[in-house]
Amino acid sequence: MKRWGVIEISVKDIFEQIGIFIEKNTGPILAIAAILILLSFAGAQRIEMASGIETFVEKESRLYQDFDLLYRQYFGTLAIVVMVENGDVTTPEVLHAIDRLDTGISATLNVVEVVNLATMVRQANLRGSGRDRIPDDQRAVRSIIDSIPEHQREIVLPDTRHTAVYITMPARLTDPEMLDVLADVEDMVELASFPPGYNVIVTGQPAFYVSMQEEMKSSMGSLLIIASLLMVVVLFIAFKHARWRLLPLPIVIIGIVWTFGVMGFLDIPLTIVSMSAFPILIGLGIDYAIQFHNRLEEEFARSKDAKKAVSETVRHTAPAVMIALIVTGLGFVSLFTSTVPMIKDFGLLCLIGIICCFFSALFIEIAVIYSLHRNKNNGQNRKQKNARTTDKNVNGAAERLFGSIAVWSAENPLLVLGVAGSLCFAGLYADTMIGIETDVMKFMPPEMPALIDIDHMVEVLGGADQLNLIIKADDVTDPSVLEWMDRFSEHEVESQPYIFSADSIAGPMKMMNQGVLPDDAAQVDAIMESMPESTRDRYIYGRTTALINLGIGDAISGLGLPRIDRLIRLVKDDVRWMQPPPGVTVTITGDPVAMTTVLTALTTGRRMMTFVGLVLILGGLFLLYRDWLKAAIPVLTMILVIGWSSGVMYALGIDYTPMTATLGALILGIGSEYAVMMMERYFEERGKGLVPIEAIRISTGKIGTAITASGLTTLAGFSALLASPFSLNRNFGIITVIAVLLALIASFFVFPVLVVWLDGMREGRRARKVAKIQESNRTKQPNRTGKGITG
Repeated sequence: MKRWGVIEISVKDIFEQIGIFIEKNTGPILAIAAILILLSFAGAQRIEMASGIETFVEKESRLYQDFDLLYRQYFGTLAIVVMVENGDVTTPEVLHAIDRLDTGISATLNVVEVVNLATMVRQANLRGSGRDRIPDDQRAVRSIIDSIPEHQREIVLPDTRHTAVYITMPARLTDPEMLDVLADVEDMVELASFPPGYNVIVTGQPAFYVSMQEEMKSSMGSLLIIASLLMVVVLFIAFKHARWRLLPLPIVIIGIVWTFGVMGFLDIPLTIVSMSAFPILIGLGIDYAIQFHNRLEEEFARSKDAKKAVSETVRHTAPAVMIALIVTGLGFVSLFTSTVPMIKDFGLLCLIGIICCFFSALFIEIAVIYSLHRNKNNGQNRKQKNARTTDKNVNGAAERLFGSIAVWSAENPLLVLGVAGSLCFAGLYADTMIGIETDVMKFMPPEMPALIDIDHMVEVLGGADQLNLIIKADDVTDPSVLEWMDRFSEHEVESQPYIFSADSIAGPMKMMNQGVLPDDAAQVDAIMESMPESTRDRYIYGRTTALINLGIGDAISGLGLPRIDRLIRLVKDDVRWMQPPPGVTVTITGDPVAMTTVLTALTTGRRMMTFVGLVLILGGLFLLYRDWLKAAIPVLTMILVIGWSSGVMYALGIDYTPMTATLGALILGIGSEYAVMMMERYFEERGKGLVPIEAIRISTGKIGTAITASGLTTLAGFSALLASPFSLNRNFGIITVIAVLLALIASFFVFPVLVVWLDGMREGRRARKVAKIQESNRTKQPNRTGKGITG
């Protein structure tokens, strides 16, 4: 303890010197802050949005490597879909408009292929009459459409009132390149001049993701404004005794601006998860600003020496706030163990954010308040003293209330721990029955036009999810390999109820060879030479790699990842049962396959994050206090809250998502701060010689109001998420607001029981040890004659 006392003093001395530095350099500090703000604006311009599969799956993982290197680079495509509806779409007028759209789009850079009804009609007419044109007669058009094979026709014409134009492009394109293609498509739709009365929709994954990113940008701005307004309310209510009561808000906003800058310079993408970090940071960061502001006002009231007030504030407050920062930061660090990149980015962004907010509060806020204080006369100081006098009665009532709650809890340990423990175990059991949701579509605002369009497309055209089988061989066009691919594809469609279609190079080859596969390599080579290049490239890369697409409809939304995972295992079993020819390997990949890694991240990975957070915070507190009791009590308190929160999630029907999966680690990081603050004050009172029950009464009474105010600021930040149009963020806001409330309840009811009980046990052990030593010493005292030792 002496050694730790020396360390503690040295840390306070360091911060005291920092306080002296701030007092002497307010001007340069504010100038540097302004420069950092300008640099942050420059860095913020570098921030990029991310919303693809890379935000869910680590690029270093084997599944992603298979998906990216074997499938996406060779065969992967994305389709912009133009839907035409609200009338007979087989009329010559509509087909001519589609043909004009095709002509304009086909020449666009990065467009691989345009599949549409007009082209099919022209090709069928060319085969039948030798004329490459769309007839102007409706009957002739209908006759040609009827001659198109059904499996081709139904791709673009599900019925006579709906038709689709598929504009495909390589999946490996960058976001700017995809945006350019999408913009060209939207322009060409206008120029194609569809007949009046028809509804033309531009949809598909690229269009959806562009709209989603725009919604994210507008939503994040709204959330920041709402969080700021909530903070204004909280500061007026909970911080009314201080001068410049709204100052903590601009201070924390400066920290947020710095965070944006660092985010850009470190290339941290903005995702649907990381956008939630900023309202959270406002809630956490403003607490740091309030702590410094409040202590500085107390020091100004206590001493006429403003310089000393600054150094004393930094000396005593900065170490305590830094401990809170470390504890919270360790909770965020535990998120780095996740295999979901956007959860890692969320943890990193929150960690950077609380550090930026800490330095903003330490340097800028103290410099600003010191400058303002020097320019004010003492009249306002007297006004402040009167305001504090007015609040004494209110504070006294609150002190008695919090003290009596703590005493009641400590005197009823079996009741409190019995109820708390039972609810915790019930919640942990319910946790095993909470569902998992990873479908991005279900995270979106239901009224978002792009979501409505893509849902309508799926309803009319069916889903387009696929399992992609990559076939590797010395020669994938070998007749035995082609025969196996054709046979395996037919087997999967027939035997697996969730596989609706299968296509490979075998299909076009059979069509070009009177419905049968060629028997020898010479025939295969001849057909391959005459096959259109676009068709060949769709299924084969060189002669060593081929593709089988297994259509599973709208599987991610309809089946969910757990059942997709089971389907993938069934397909793997079928590959082992229907073994390909010797030397042929089969790799199952595709979006749904890569996404199954999220299952692990949201089950065992989620529990690992919580466990790592527990270990980090327990170890961090031990390093800070060198006392296992002080390290364990805050963590034990928050473990109960984790169980309660799981029970609440189950009761509210909230699923685990990439956001709510972080809940356990966040509760440990954020909630432990309250228990640490109470523990610090409890042992301070114990150091004055008070017995445990009296120490908990006085300490909880004294600090209860401060902890409640701290919780209110955090709640206000988290509450802003309730206004998010994204269900992912809104549900996270609901459960975290409840979790913070539960953490406050645990701090006032459970913590007093644990600290009084465990401290009392240790005190009793020490007393028995001292008594034993004293007894041993008495038995070793010389006898009255001085001739020896008794016993």
